[in-house]
Amino acid sequence: MKFLLIAFIASFSAMSCQDKYPDLQDGLYAEFKTNKGTMVAKLFYDKVPVTVANFVGLAEGTHPKLADSLKGKPFYNGITFHRVMDKFMIQGGDPTGTGMGSAGYKFYSEFDTSLSHDKAGILSMANSGGLDTNGSQFFITEVPKTNLDAFYADGSFKNCNMPRTSCHAVFGELVKGLEVQDTISNVKTNNTKPVKPVIIEELNIIRKGADAKAFDAAKVFTEKEPLLPQRLEEQQAAMQEKIKEQAKIAGKEFIEKNKDMEGEVIESPTGLVMILNKAKDGVTPKSTDNVLIQSTGYFENGNLFYTTDAEVAKATNTYNEQADKAGAYEPFPMIYNESATLVPGFREAMLKMNIGDKARIFVPSYLGYGPNGRAPRIPPNANLVFDLEIVGIK
Repeated sequence: MKFLLIAFIASFSAMSCQDKYPDLQDGLYAEFKTNKGTMVAKLFYDKVPVTVANFVGLAEGTHPKLADSLKGKPFYNGITFHRVMDKFMIQGGDPTGTGMGSAGYKFYSEFDTSLSHDKAGILSMANSGGLDTNGSQFFITEVPKTNLDAFYADGSFKNCNMPRTSCHAVFGELVKGLEVQDTISNVKTNNTKPVKPVIIEELNIIRKGADAKAFDAAKVFTEKEPLLPQRLEEQQAAMQEKIKEQAKIAGKEFIEKNKDMEGEVIESPTGLVMILNKAKDGVTPKSTDNVLIQSTGYFENGNLFYTTDAEVAKATNTYNEQADKAGAYEPFPMIYNESATLVPGFREAMLKMNIGDKARIFVPSYLGYGPNGRAPRIPPNANLVFDLEIVGIK
């Protein structure tokens, strides 16, 4: 009888939540009732179902990975926002309130490139780095923070396993109570911890419409969570194909832009494009030779980012006398074989050249510095253009 009474009360409470917000469209929502006010977030269960299932399962006490002692209990009720940073975000979901606690398990990251930390009120997973450290902790942004996205502006993915690389999974957005988030962000803190606890008194899940009501969090998490690494691999592979297709178009544009340049146009199967001006009677270096290379690098828009030629530097107003004295404007030596420590596209071009040859080359990003770029000069996924000349052998 007691169990039936509890079930009735829970059911009545859930129905009350559904009726409280008649203006909400069909969907899945989370109501955060705090001692500072109430916020309501829409949950993107159609785009990141596992992450939402994790959150909903914890909120309703139905998560399959919860310890038996926690099952059937709303996990988030009574937990605090333990980390508050004004003009950044508020973070909660740790039962210990220290930032070190969890629900007793971790799971893999799930991303959708249409979901970004691009505005205030974004609900996202907190983690301790890498791709497999998600648990119960979450945060809500106060301002846009796209540097927290797991992908770059073009949709290509970061290397999330690199140290100090932020990759957080967006799974919701505030649709009510943004002013409450701001109020919480402004509370007095001691080393980011609120001096007076900010408590999540209740975290209720609201289902609007047939699809949301049919969303079975425990089932979704159990069935789809093991597939998340494969999903990310497929997303990354699809993006790489897209980058290669875009590079093909850029390569054709490079040829057209340089159509009046003297030399043979070489389109490599790898994606490298060369306009090669061969020297008369140019000698082919041996694989044991260190050739001397004069080179200048440009972005696709024509802006110079690097040169070993002082005259080019002066002509582009990038000349640095101190750099000149340090020997920066001199051809550099490089071993003439596949072990050359050059980006793949540059190395491939070099190995097609003889002494005295000159070339202008188009290096697609995946044959250059790739998704990581090379800070501070080369941004992620940048196609590059180089002017090369092999001027001799060291």
